[in-house]
Amino acid sequence: MQRKILFISLVFILIWAPQLKAQYAKTDSTHKKWFIGSTLFLLGNLAPTNTPDFVQLNFGYRLTGKDVISLELVTWKTAWPIGINPFFNKAYGTPEEKFPGYIRDYGPSVAYQRFFWKGLYAQVHVMSLFQDFVNEEGRKIDKGFQIFNQYRVGYHFKLFKDKFFIQPSFAITHRPYHTKMPDGFKQQDDKWPKFMFSEPGLHFGFNF
Repeated sequence: MQRKILFISLVFILIWAPQLKAQYAKTDSTHKKWFIGSTLFLLGNLAPTNTPDFVQLNFGYRLTGKDVISLELVTWKTAWPIGINPFFNKAYGTPEEKFPGYIRDYGPSVAYQRFFWKGLYAQVHVMSLFQDFVNEEGRKIDKGFQIFNQYRVGYHFKLFKDKFFIQPSFAITHRPYHTKMPDGFKQQDDKWPKFMFSEPGLHFGFNF
């Protein structure tokens, strides 16, 4: 399902490509300061099985035409270790790597974005995520906490005279810290790295 979502997202970009424009000029002082947005990976909630119940809401402020800060509120659940790339690793979704239940993550993320050339940007996200560990019977058995970071490179495209935008990107994700997981969860998670490379992203937003 995740591969299908990535394909649909890329098709979306190609369809709109003739209408897309680059990011703000160096001397542009008329850009809209605020924006609200999310990610097209919300479409993952349409999966017939293993629905991630994913929700993300972004609030951002453009300090300048090149510097942006944002607050992201996010939640998801996963039945497989985050260290498995669901787009490029066939181990994701297999019964052998599945947790004995699932983990619900929720919390805020603070992001800083810097534009370098036209719409090309780099962005750092730092998430503070609380965790609920739920067993296969649907009963919460433990709580946890993790720091989940994303280091992202992408491109910003304006749409409809800068009323909307999309930002296709790729990210490295990193979990520098998390509390001890319950038995069963820990053994599965320890098989996989704390870094994950080449995670695609496709954010969108409305400027005001």
